Amino acid sequence: MLTDFTALRAQLLHGASAPSPSHAIQASIQAMHNKAYAHAYLHTDADGALLAAQQPLSAARPLTGVAVSIKALFDVQGWVTHAGSAVLRNNPPATADALAVARLRAAGASLMGQTHMVEFSFSGVGTNPHDPTPLAMDGLWQQTLDAAYVPGGSSSGCAVSVASGSAWIGLGSDTGGSIRIPAALNGLVGFKSTAALVPMQGSIPLSTSLDTACAMTHSVRDAITAHSILAARRVTPSPAPLSAWRLAVPRTLMLDALQPSIARGFERSLDTLRRAGARIEDIDLPELHELTTINAQGGLTAAESFAWHRQLLQQHADAYDPRVRTRIERGAQISAADYIATQQARANWVERMQQHLRGYDALLSPTTPITAPLLSNVAPADGSPEDAARDAAFFQANALLLRNTSVVNMLDGCALSIPCHHPGELPMGLMLWHAAGHDDALLALGLLAEAALLQPALDQGAQRRIYPI
Repeated sequence: MLTDFTALRAQLLHGASAPSPSHAIQASIQAMHNKAYAHAYLHTDADGALLAAQQPLSAARPLTGVAVSIKALFDVQGWVTHAGSAVLRNNPPATADALAVARLRAAGASLMGQTHMVEFSFSGVGTNPHDPTPLAMDGLWQQTLDAAYVPGGSSSGCAVSVASGSAWIGLGSDTGGSIRIPAALNGLVGFKSTAALVPMQGSIPLSTSLDTACAMTHSVRDAITAHSILAARRVTPSPAPLSAWRLAVPRTLMLDALQPSIARGFERSLDTLRRAGARIEDIDLPELHELTTINAQGGLTAAESFAWHRQLLQQHADAYDPRVRTRIERGAQISAADYIATQQARANWVERMQQHLRGYDALLSPTTPITAPLLSNVAPADGSPEDAARDAAFFQANALLLRNTSVVNMLDGCALSIPCHHPGELPMGLMLWHAAGHDDALLALGLLAEAALLQPALDQGAQRRIYPI
């Protein structure tokens, strides 16, 4: 039963009767070319993936036979790094791998291709006017969604590539939630580590203060392996039982205006965890209301993205996604003094938040306050009379999707989104989060929470998605 690449790896190492790494990659290539999952990739490299799978199995290469997709903002030698934009697509191919990519390749990974993304990573919805939108799907349960929903962003293709079975790891980035949002909307696990643990070297930045290189997977144990490789460090999860952890639910901001299905799924998850022994208390975090004021002029993302884009905008503004360009150009109005003041305000806010969170092992929140919007409601402009209404719906959805996850980026913290929906429901995520440096604790807790949340549905006869090789 292959529900994650940890199970795949065990099967590959089983013996003479086990499938070969090449066989495993062939199965991923077949999924990659399935028209039902179209548009997840912008560039594919089946030959290169098969070549990597010919390496002998060894402990030094834990990803041999494991398919990995790469968000289009990371350099991959021989591929054009364009970050989903039109203005960079004619650039020469990268001459070297980004450091995160190099670590995956050194671990034996087969790089399947370059995935769809929001232009320059600047949205949590998952659309891009330059490329068709891959549709959200449920990577946890064996079901298709009942309509065409957006996949979430900005690591949209990463999510669909993993949910569809063409990749076991989707390398992406998270500046305000761009790993955790699509993970939640596609029934996947998304881990945003403490930013400093994984280098962004060799990638196109959105916000150098907030960007994090991280990944989506099918399970928490896979997330631990992926993070260990990306961060070049050993994760040491605590063996403590669920009852040993002190957990808190912030009732400030994070639970405002929840879609009814999200509210039901979140409360059900808390009840399930409590029955499994978790100690959970409600707390107030009044500091969360300060973020609107701190980011009133556009925040760090607008200022830092404009610094990177200003010359390109002078020459190619018309080639940008208008929804992205509008937000980048807000940075032009942010002075150096205002930028420094924002950095100082953030540092002060982080210090006070850290003091408030002491005494808790993790906080629990819905990853997103809404499920995936319908693509038809937020699609890019096409010259039709519906453009204005779709733009308004897009910006409303974008703000909601980013609201909870972006708190962790401002905190310079770490967070893990795990699926908490049941079969027949639209995918949704439970977010475990804390301040910087609590990565191993969150991953250990994630293993326990994941098992507890899955069990009720499994007891009722639900089955995990099984990937044949």
